[in-house]
Amino acid sequence: MHWRAKGVLQKLLGHVPGGEQAHYVLQRRFGGLRGFTREFDIKMDDWRLMAGHLREAGVPIPGARLFEIGSGWYPTFPFACYLGGAKQVITVDLNRHIKPDLVLDCADNLARHTALIADACGLPEVEVRQRQQRLAERLRQGDDIGIATDGVVAYQAPADAASTALPAHGLDCVFSNSVLEHVLPAAVDGIFREAMRILAPGGVMFHSVNCGDHYAYVDRKINQLNYLKYSDRQWRHWDNAFLYQNRMRAYEFVDRAQAVGFDIVLNTECPREKRLAELAAMQVHPQFAHIPPERLCVTSIDFIGRKRAEGVAA
Repeated sequence: MHWRAKGVLQKLLGHVPGGEQAHYVLQRRFGGLRGFTREFDIKMDDWRLMAGHLREAGVPIPGARLFEIGSGWYPTFPFACYLGGAKQVITVDLNRHIKPDLVLDCADNLARHTALIADACGLPEVEVRQRQQRLAERLRQGDDIGIATDGVVAYQAPADAASTALPAHGLDCVFSNSVLEHVLPAAVDGIFREAMRILAPGGVMFHSVNCGDHYAYVDRKINQLNYLKYSDRQWRHWDNAFLYQNRMRAYEFVDRAQAVGFDIVLNTECPREKRLAELAAMQVHPQFAHIPPERLCVTSIDFIGRKRAEGVAA
């Protein structure tokens, strides 16, 4: 599908009654939700990487109190954290996207990943497997997410991650996966400030950001830098409620985290030769001309910011 056609279609759906449900049906039949198993397995590999990074940062999943930004269609990360022994997982979304059938599919598919979760969390697989079986059984009986997870996972939507009612200093980790690239830049700053408030001293925030042009996943004739050809004014023709892309570059997320006081303890920003070659072969809009190519070309990043412990100077 041509990327412009998808952008226009999604823009139209965002302005008509029933557009959100129509978008969901299209995603199930033709989009990313069509191949659920493949998409789920990709998410679980992302979760594995996150669990490893958190463990190395001194915040292992077992016993952790976590806050997820952007629940999406189904709660892969919160459920995996629950199976891995997390004490608390709050997951929030600005809009209520979660679907009961996908929630159950998620719980069922976790049965294929109990060994991965056990290894990532240092737990016996039998413990993880038993927890997964109880989770799936309770959801099938009609229990909501909170009851099915023994009160560990709390789903809140609509909710604003930049303005929560949570007490200060009560969490070990704030995290997101492929979410911040869809957030208004000013809202990113608000999310980081709120994370600083709700994290305990020494707590961390982990973000995995896919900051490439998402239209490249449906139109193979373009690459993930394609949207850098356009000014903000031009790009508004294709930006829409279902696939808003802020086009922030990887380093900007890190810089904004540092600006609110986080110490960066992980930063995977790395220019790839393929992306540098793609960038050199295209006409970048002057709006982005001030950014060095080795920074402009980066289309993904994982980073961890740590809130300083009390009494630790900058």
